[in-house]
Amino acid sequence: MVSFTDEQTAFAKAIADFCQREAGTREQRDALTDNGAELHSQELYVKMAQLGWTGIVVPEEFGGAGAGNVEMCILLQEAMRGNAPIGGIGPTLITAAAYEKFADDQLKKEVLAGVVEGDSLSISMSEPEAGSDVANLSCRAEKVDGGWVINGQKTWCSNAHFAKSILLIARTEKTDKKHEGLTQFHIPAGTPGLEIKGIDTLGGREVNDLYFTNCEVPDSAVVGQVGNGWNQLMAGLNTERLILAAMQLGVAERSFADTLAFITERKQFGRPIGTFQAMRHRMADLATEIECTRQLVYAVAKEADDNPTKLLPREASMAKLKATETSKRMTIDAMQMMGGYGYATEFDAERLMRGAIISTVYGGTNEIQRDIIGKTFGL
Repeated sequence: MVSFTDEQTAFAKAIADFCQREAGTREQRDALTDNGAELHSQELYVKMAQLGWTGIVVPEEFGGAGAGNVEMCILLQEAMRGNAPIGGIGPTLITAAAYEKFADDQLKKEVLAGVVEGDSLSISMSEPEAGSDVANLSCRAEKVDGGWVINGQKTWCSNAHFAKSILLIARTEKTDKKHEGLTQFHIPAGTPGLEIKGIDTLGGREVNDLYFTNCEVPDSAVVGQVGNGWNQLMAGLNTERLILAAMQLGVAERSFADTLAFITERKQFGRPIGTFQAMRHRMADLATEIECTRQLVYAVAKEADDNPTKLLPREASMAKLKATETSKRMTIDAMQMMGGYGYATEFDAERLMRGAIISTVYGGTNEIQRDIIGKTFGL
């Protein structure tokens, strides 16, 4: 069984207390998110930054805490369980990890110091014809004197509308192998030639289309090595999938807690509906699935901390797959158990469900995760 140190336990409690104090009521959350239209409150995020939490995994030399994946997962799990409207934290930490690994010292210092202070980041990979087949990129960066000119479209880009900068993956060379010739670029917010248009979704304002038209960036905007963007992306998969898994673990736990409170209080036929066997058995199954998820997520996080250079394709994909499927099941069952109240916007059940369903799609669909896991067995 996964166990935490006294320091980690105290850290989890501090986050839970913060969320209860700052976003514990529906009124507080509505005030922070324009009545739920936004998924990320920069106001709340900056408060967390002032406590040193947004830089939890940023190295100490850049002002962060220099903690590991276990602490990162604790932060994300507790924040989502606390219903804190800071949806931008996931893409930010994913992107920050890429800068830490591959940016030059000057850019690394600039970007990571900003993350510690509460800046949000965005990473842009997907295109209309490059989703699960992410290497099939056509957004192109052409070399010119002193820099690069970028043209093309990206889509489904989280955080872009409020991020301090965007980490763009573009094609710099066309070869017979689509995984070759990709490069990562640092694109600061407001760069001329970049247009950002929001995409209306079931979950609210979360993702965006990006349009690059003769967008010029200097040579210093290259993150890592020219043409090595694919390998750089692969090096970040442990972190990305752990982040998504920990967040959805927290969502599942929040949904379970809300549902338990509801079925304990709601009465039909003269007694609480939670006392009916059908409800008890369903909640027992869900509690078991959530606990299995928790054990898996933190086992992978510890393995990643113990072996920081080791890729964990099977384990990380399992964590993402298990956590998002569990979250989806929990939130859909919660709506069913709460009946009409689960469908009403007065309660959080429908919002939690909307966010959980899309988690099985982003960060690599769960069909892709299953394919990856299968391949690790030689299938």
